[in-house]
Parts: sequence; C-alpha cells; structure tokens
Amino acid sequence: MLSDPLFILGAVASFVVLGILLVGIGGFARGGEFNRRNANRLMRWRLGAQFVAVILIVAFAWFRAQSG
Repeated sequence: MLSDPLFILGAVASFVVLGILLVGIGGFARGGEFNRRNANRLMRWRLGAQFVAVILIVAFAWFRAQSG
C-alpha cells in the first residue's frame, strides 16, 4: 500500500489540507491584519485542497476494490 502512488498522493494532499487548516486556525487565533487579509483566501484554498484529497482517497479505494 505504501508503494502505491495514488495512496502517496492522497496522503500528501491530506497533509496539505492539514497545513492550510493549521495556518488558518493560527491566523484566526491571533487575529489582526493577517486574519482580515487572508482568512477567506485560506478557506477557499483549504476547500479546494480538501476536494482534491477526497477525490484521490475515493479513487484509491475504488482502484483497490477493483483489483481485489
């Protein structure tokens, strides 16, 4: 499983989502100018990255189910 490129891509995409989420939470907790300027942009980036991650995870599960 760890040698499957689709699994690796799904894991990397999940960590990207986690990173964006942590930056967004950190900015929200601190508040200030960074949060006002970037909160909505970070949310859009997170949603896009999360969409890609979910598609990759579902594709991995589907291909694993097809191969037996």
